[in-house]
Amino acid sequence: MTIAKTGSMDIAAQFLTVVIIFIFVLAVTYVTTRWIANYQKERSVNNNFEIIEISRLTANKYIEIVRCGEKYLAIAVCKDTVTLLCELSKEQLSLEHDKKPYGGFREILDKARNVNILEKENDLKNNK
Repeated sequence: MTIAKTGSMDIAAQFLTVVIIFIFVLAVTYVTTRWIANYQKERSVNNNFEIIEISRLTANKYIEIVRCGEKYLAIAVCKDTVTLLCELSKEQLSLEHDKKPYGGFREILDKARNVNILEKENDLKNNK
């Protein structure tokens, strides 16, 4: 009888140890990821170059609008090459710098939930 109790206590202790190690690894991963993101963001900040827009053509071919100093350029980016297509004037572009292209995770999650709720409501209306 005492062997069974000792065995179950060992199993519980091992499980608790694994959970604590798992939480520790998650915390270290989170902190490291945040640190690397901030480090890269600081290194990539400059005032002369900015990617304005990217449009994907195929799996490895893109057209990009890039600001270089005061000039706006349309370039084609392929697997091994970058080709200048043309120079654009600022008037030809619709620049929306105030608008964030992607919200935070919470905003994206809320939007996905709202879409899912609307789809379910439409399904219920169609089934009636």
